[in-house]
Amino acid sequence: MSLTVISGPWTPGQIRDFWSTATIPIRLATAGTPGPTVQSLWFLPQEDTLWCCTQREALVVRRLQTEPYCGFEIAGDHPPYRGVRGHGRAQIEPKAAGRILPLLLERYSIQRESSLAQWLLSRIADEVAIAVTDLAVTSWDYADRMSTAIKGESS
Repeated sequence: MSLTVISGPWTPGQIRDFWSTATIPIRLATAGTPGPTVQSLWFLPQEDTLWCCTQREALVVRRLQTEPYCGFEIAGDHPPYRGVRGHGRAQIEPKAAGRILPLLLERYSIQRESSLAQWLLSRIADEVAIAVTDLAVTSWDYADRMSTAIKGESS
């Protein structure tokens, strides 16, 4: 497991800090026929691994089993624009789903008593965890340059 910074303004520590506070989905890009696909998944950073969970039969799982190299982006959709993108190697971890899914529910503030949480947990036998490691990352942060350009702010 490693984190290599390719380019961008953030240090490895700043990237890890961003991951730990960003409660937005990761966009995971996979290769396959007829072409690449991007799937949005909840993610959990632990050390230099990005964890996700999904159903065992999901397209993303089938694609990663065939080709484990994947791309990703973690970035918000609203200004000021900032985030990380890169690539890594995914490994499917069926036994880790029971540990990771409850942590994802907690991270994304999904109450355990909610119907969504109960539904997701009721399907845990069919869930797998995805561990994305060997991360090569580029960061960007347009907060400074956008600070006077955002509507409602004076120049």
